[in-house]
Amino acid sequence: MKPDVEIAQEAKMLPITAVAKSLGICEDDIDPYGKYKAKLLPEAEARFADKENGKLILVTAISPTPAGEGKTTMTIGLGDALHRMGKNVMIALREPSLGPVFGIKGGAAGGGYAQVVPMEDINLHFTGDFHAITAANNLLAAMLDNHLHQGNALRIDPKRIIHSRCVDINDRVLREITVGLGEKKNGVTRQDKFLITVASEIMAILCLATSPEDLKERLGNMLVAYDYDGNPVYCRQLNAAGAMTVLLKDAIKPNLVQTLENTPTLVHGGPFANIAHGCNSIIATRTALKIADYTVTEAGFGADLGAEKFLDIKCRAAGFHPNAIVLVATARALKYNGGVPKAETGKENLEALQAGIANLGAHIDNLKGFGIPLVVVINHFYADTEAELELIRSYCAEKGVKAIVSKAFAEGGAGSAELAEEVVRLCELPSDFKYTYPSEATLTEKINAVATKIYHAEGVDILPAAKKAIADIEALGYGNLPICVAKTQYSLSDDPKKLGAPSGYRLTVREVRVSAGAGFVVVLTGEVMTMPGLPLHPAAEKIDLVDGKIVGLF
Repeated sequence: MKPDVEIAQEAKMLPITAVAKSLGICEDDIDPYGKYKAKLLPEAEARFADKENGKLILVTAISPTPAGEGKTTMTIGLGDALHRMGKNVMIALREPSLGPVFGIKGGAAGGGYAQVVPMEDINLHFTGDFHAITAANNLLAAMLDNHLHQGNALRIDPKRIIHSRCVDINDRVLREITVGLGEKKNGVTRQDKFLITVASEIMAILCLATSPEDLKERLGNMLVAYDYDGNPVYCRQLNAAGAMTVLLKDAIKPNLVQTLENTPTLVHGGPFANIAHGCNSIIATRTALKIADYTVTEAGFGADLGAEKFLDIKCRAAGFHPNAIVLVATARALKYNGGVPKAETGKENLEALQAGIANLGAHIDNLKGFGIPLVVVINHFYADTEAELELIRSYCAEKGVKAIVSKAFAEGGAGSAELAEEVVRLCELPSDFKYTYPSEATLTEKINAVATKIYHAEGVDILPAAKKAIADIEALGYGNLPICVAKTQYSLSDDPKKLGAPSGYRLTVREVRVSAGAGFVVVLTGEVMTMPGLPLHPAAEKIDLVDGKIVGLF
């Protein structure tokens, strides 16, 4: 099969005005960024304000492995299959980060014949949203350091500054830095660090904001530092929120593109799920729900991270919840969870598959606990054997869940026809949606609930510094916020080496901090990098421009 980039470059795209028209959106409701991309203006959602929300389908996955799961590919394949059925459908995805694109993971525009296009644009600069977020983040950092230099009227303690600079490139040397070196005119010398842009609180704020006004208020509510007396200092006290909102005035508008099969797709926002909440924007999802009868969206990494945060954070903030959930699994990934090295996951190994399938079972149990109809989709790889597929189907049947094979990667929407029919059926079933924990629970109770119900831990050990932080956060009045656990994506536990379905362990919480603007409390476990590094041979080494065409991009 051809590389993804070649398939994408051969796509027969419709003008973005035609894509909008297919949704009943007029040209005045979009702001084109060239021929095949556009910003969706607020007028587009307002046009459908009186329409009842359509059905929402959440696509999530088992724990990610180096063998790959293809969650975005399955999301796009499902959307295309619904489109082929004649359904009024929209897909809602996150924007890719440049860090993984040039690093090791790759992009986030799907694969094979289930892609969103223009793929190169989406994976690179796109419409500049991430650059705007980076600029807004670093403007606040610059104004904070300038405040220190200009007399420090707020009496900010330089050793208790929370807000960090960011850049959307994997650059490990920026994890710990010293700023203000040299002469006095260079500012106050202090320790600082960079985050990757997708880990910035501003990224989370953009994705959880419900309007430009809400965006501005949330930016102002960002806790940026503490003063010498231990009192919190907020972004609004630095008078930065207005200018930051100006930088983000276009970034808050969802981006309209299309799939290879011309299915309308909104691609907007991109927080990572292992260090943030891992979902696209509320505005994009809400808009799609108004315009389309079916909205297919995804949540980052495994269901223990992205899906839990989608349901407990995003749904709580937005006031909607999915009508159906699709859980993606592959035989390769399950064999990896059963102890098979990545290089051997393409070979039939029923014993390893049986050992690793407990990971799928744990995610099924977790998702059933939310009370939403569920289906498992097996992302088909050419080396999968019928015996392996039947083992997975039988296992799921024993768990009371149907498993369907999808060949969307090789066949596009046609390869997910059976899945689409099942999802339409599930969307008509009643649901009994419930959160993992109530808002009124204490932060400690919320941590325990997620650890025991979702991660299958027997309990939680909260280190002394984290206990104090919890007390301080609750004293500030933030105890009612949902929690956002920063955890390895490779295991249900906080140890990336514990594959399958670990249990009987205790989750260790080493740090807790509030993201007051985003509206959640971050709970840090294990060693989670907020600034990734590049591998020995980064993907960037193979990317080039040859005769005006991008090559090596997947």
